[in-house]
Amino acid sequence: MKIETKEFRVREGDKVNLEKWPTKVDPIYKSKDQYKTLLEEHVAKLGALQRLHWASNRHAVLLILQATDAAGKDGAIRHVMSGVNPQGCRVYSFKQPSEAEREHDFLWRTTRDLPERGRIAIFNRSYYEEVLIVRVHKDILESEALADAPRRDKKLWRERYRSINDFERHLDVNGTRVIKIFLHLSKQEQRKRFLDRIDDPEKNWKFSDADLKEREFWDDYTQAYGECLAETSTNEAPWYVVPADDKEDARLIVSQILVDTLEGLGMSYPKTSKKREIELQAFRKTLTT
Repeated sequence: MKIETKEFRVREGDKVNLEKWPTKVDPIYKSKDQYKTLLEEHVAKLGALQRLHWASNRHAVLLILQATDAAGKDGAIRHVMSGVNPQGCRVYSFKQPSEAEREHDFLWRTTRDLPERGRIAIFNRSYYEEVLIVRVHKDILESEALADAPRRDKKLWRERYRSINDFERHLDVNGTRVIKIFLHLSKQEQRKRFLDRIDDPEKNWKFSDADLKEREFWDDYTQAYGECLAETSTNEAPWYVVPADDKEDARLIVSQILVDTLEGLGMSYPKTSKKREIELQAFRKTLTT
């Protein structure tokens, strides 16, 4: 079945109230077996498209995943990208900035890891943290030592949104297609997943005290994400709000978004010139005699 990914896309200029966006929709699959079959089909398509992407060498693809804790970013990457050649795809996770990174502009540390043509890069969190966690926790902003940052406040966020939009337009013009996905998890489902991590010894390592502390800022994050999605979803680099309460559904939607994007690049394998065809036939003759 075809998933209509446009239903999850934030159109440029839309206002976003995440409390009105669903965290769960009617399941795309009717059974676990059907889910596995659908995901396998998507994974196979992605594998074929990635080989074509590598061979055509005309574009780069940057996938940005943002979400609250326990929304399933790691699982989505592991399952959806399981058929992609690791040589052509890399995953980057951005944690707390280092001291050296704080001495540069907020886009600096991620630009070093942008993908080359023919490759796919996945940012597990990204420069968007600078208008999300930094906005919720003002002490982080103070550590960046920006001139007049506290007094600029609202203007500062508008400036950062503009910098991000300009940066992503620059990437698009120069051949890097940017896909941005927000895994939209409900507070109730996050609680359930946290409890599962505490109760299952094999998942204890996934739970952090910091996750629980961040949960106290749920409303602040919801507001920050809503404004961020509205201000930075553009025609060149749209945001997709993917319901994440059902992990399997979320993985199918994410994989379809990637398939649609890669198919939209209009890629083709390089054509062999007449001169090269003659050379290849000569090589073939050598190998068969």
